[in-house]
Amino acid sequence: MPHDLKALSRRWFDEVWNQRRLAAIQELSHPEAIAYGLDADGKGITFDKFIPFHKRFIDTFPDFHITVDDVIQEGDKTAIRLTATGTHNGHAMGVPPTGRPVRVTGIIITRWRDGKIIEGWNEFDAWGMMQQLSGPATMYVK
Repeated sequence: MPHDLKALSRRWFDEVWNQRRLAAIQELSHPEAIAYGLDADGKGITFDKFIPFHKRFIDTFPDFHITVDDVIQEGDKTAIRLTATGTHNGHAMGVPPTGRPVRVTGIIITRWRDGKIIEGWNEFDAWGMMQQLSGPATMYVK
């Protein structure tokens, strides 16, 4: 029976990120899953490293919330356009807490196998987030 990949994509962001339901990570991730764009070296993180990443992120932005704006499917892949909001109240991501709210957009492309994520490519507005955390922009692009 085919899986509704659009619904599974929405479920991932709602349950894993908004509801903080860690069991959903295992339910929706293939054991061999790899996520790109969440690490500094670009090699990707494996399933076993995603849960500590998730914890650090939620510890940094305790009120983190994702709104899924669009989901597009082609074959075994979905493209998710999202908006994320949160308040920087934790130390866990290497920057002292600022108490500042952030709003960033992102696009995630996910490949599915048997109703589970096998690969994910994460792109988000990291520059915009850092500008919001550092206060008024001191550098302008012309």
